[in-house]
Amino acid sequence: MSKLISGLAKLFVLLAVLGALVYAAVLYWDKIMELLCKVKSALSEKRFCCCDEESEDYAD
Repeated sequence: MSKLISGLAKLFVLLAVLGALVYAAVLYWDKIMELLCKVKSALSEKRFCCCDEESEDYAD
């Protein structure tokens, strides 16, 4: 009987943690997407940085 109660308690805790993570993701979705856009733009700028420098050499 104690194994059943222990298993149910672990299941309840797991569901509570998953619910809290989903709630936080929904609550902060705009901030998460803004951060991802900033990271994506920073990575794209770093990746094409060398090409921009070459084009400046031929600007004359």
